[in-house]
Formats: sequence, structure tokens, C-alpha cells
Amino acid sequence: MKDVARLAGVSTSTVSHVINNNRFVSDSIRDKVMVAVEQLNYAPSALARSLKLNTTHTIGMLVTSSNNPFYAEVVRGVERSCYERGYSLILCNTEEDEARMNRSMETLLQKRVDGLLLMCTENHRPSPDALSRYPSLPIVMMDWAPFGGANDIIQDNSLLGGEMATEYLISRGYRKIACIAGPQDKTTAHQRLEGYRRAMHRAGLEIPSGYEVYCDFEFEGGVQGMQQLLALAEPPHAVFAGNDAIAVGIYQALYLAGMVVPQDMAVMGYDDIELAKYLTPPLSTIHQPKDSLGELAIDALLNRLQHPERDAQVLVLTPELVERASVGYR
Repeated sequence: MKDVARLAGVSTSTVSHVINNNRFVSDSIRDKVMVAVEQLNYAPSALARSLKLNTTHTIGMLVTSSNNPFYAEVVRGVERSCYERGYSLILCNTEEDEARMNRSMETLLQKRVDGLLLMCTENHRPSPDALSRYPSLPIVMMDWAPFGGANDIIQDNSLLGGEMATEYLISRGYRKIACIAGPQDKTTAHQRLEGYRRAMHRAGLEIPSGYEVYCDFEFEGGVQGMQQLLALAEPPHAVFAGNDAIAVGIYQALYLAGMVVPQDMAVMGYDDIELAKYLTPPLSTIHQPKDSLGELAIDALLNRLQHPERDAQVLVLTPELVERASVGYR
């Protein structure tokens, strides 16, 4: 900027006013400055500006690695929300490695991000020591229960969603309903399973031994879980998958077994990932408003920046039933 000012024969403050367009400058002076800018190939320094203003207009996001398309769709919504609000997003993938997570956390904090989004699991959470060194940094947790250090939490009502999914199967006449749940050390997976249990109990339906299967939230978990159910002496007629990735694995296991959805097995998913409507047949599922999840998370961060003393809040999104062709009538 000093070089530009010297070449244009003006002060550095005048160059700043022209570049930032925040104060009146005559056309003749503005033209001189812009000629100098072009000759010197000058570009404003975002780093210098952030040091002066004490803001980087950058949001950091930490995500646990997963093949589940749900996470990619949430990240897409977060990035879009950042762009619309004039912010940039730095995304770090932890690969479910604790050392990598803490290193990524340090990188984001050292880059002085204005706020932090965490979309991790209970078993892979950031180091409290790292967070404690940045007590004023706004932090929003996404998709799971709180832990010490978070300001705000955005999550799905997984208990209600699990009930809705199971009740829908029951309303279609299914009575032998199994659940391939996600990992039970993950709050959302546990709550969806609990919703299944409540709906079954309320309908007076028994949950036979072996009808609750636990796996990870990935495609292969659905394959193995469905094969486990098919090996039972009395397999179910319908299955509620803890998420859509598991449901995709269920489809594969049924195909390998020569079975057809929904004639031989009704399948109910959870998340409503984009792939769900392209399966054959299209998957009935519980819709999570993924765009709203990202938008609310960014808005919560920006609101926290403006009102740092505001009380912590928990925003719970309401799931919705999506009826497609993977559930018939029994």
C-alpha cells in the first residue's frame, strides 16, 4: 500500500479509502491510485486486514471421516451459508484419528478462525486443553449431544424420528420389525434405537432376541447387520435402519440373498440423503433438514460473535417422514 501511495503521489490512508471505498475520494485521485494499483499488481492483504480488524471472516469446521453421504450434504449446506454471509470455510477431516483431530484443531485455532463448528463423535472429540486456551472462541456442536466447551448445539430429534419410522412400519401392517441401529456410543444412534423400542412397546409388539443389531453408520455395517438378521430362525418382515447408509447396505445384502424390497423385506431409513430417492425401489426414510442444520449452525456462530454473553442454546430440528416405495403393506 505504501508503494501504491508513493507511485500515485498520495497518502496511504487515501489508498485505503479508494481500495475499501469507505470515504469520498475525487475521481482524479481515484484514477491515479487505480493506475498505480494496476502497474504494481497490488492486491489487498487479507492477513493484514484481519490483524487490524481482529477478524478473519473465516469459519473452521472439524468433521469425523465417514463414507456416509449425510456428512457431505451437511458440509455443502454449511459452505453455502458461509458464502452467502461473506465468510470462508476451512474444513478439516479427522479420519477418526485422535492425534490428527487435535493437530487440526490447533491449526484452525492458530489461523484465528472467527468461530468453530464441530461435527464429531463422542469417542472422537477435541482436546479440552486446546479449547481452554481460546475461551472466547464461539463453538457450535452439530448432530450430537453437548460436551464441556460448546456454546450452542444444533441437533436432530432422533428419539422422535426413531418413533416415527417404526410407527410408519406398524401402520403398514408390519409386526415383525427389526432395527439395525448405529453405534450405541453415539447419542443420535442410541436415541433412534430408543424411539424404535418405544413405538414397539406402545403398539404391544414383542422385540425378539436378535432383532436389535448394532453396527457402525457405514454401508458395510448395513450389509453385515442384514445378513445377521437373515440368519435368524425367524427373520423379520421389516427393518428400520439407523441411517440411510445402513439402508444402502441392507439393499445390497437382500440383493445377494435373492430377496426383493419391499415384497420380501420392507426397509425404512433415516437422514434422507440424496441417494435415497435413486435407489431401486426409492427408499422410505426420515428426512433431516440438512441445509437448515448448516444454516442454523452458521447463524448461531455469527450471533454468538455479536452477542458473546448470550445464554447457550440448544436448537432441535424436527424430523419429517418421507414415504417412498421401500415399504409396502403386510
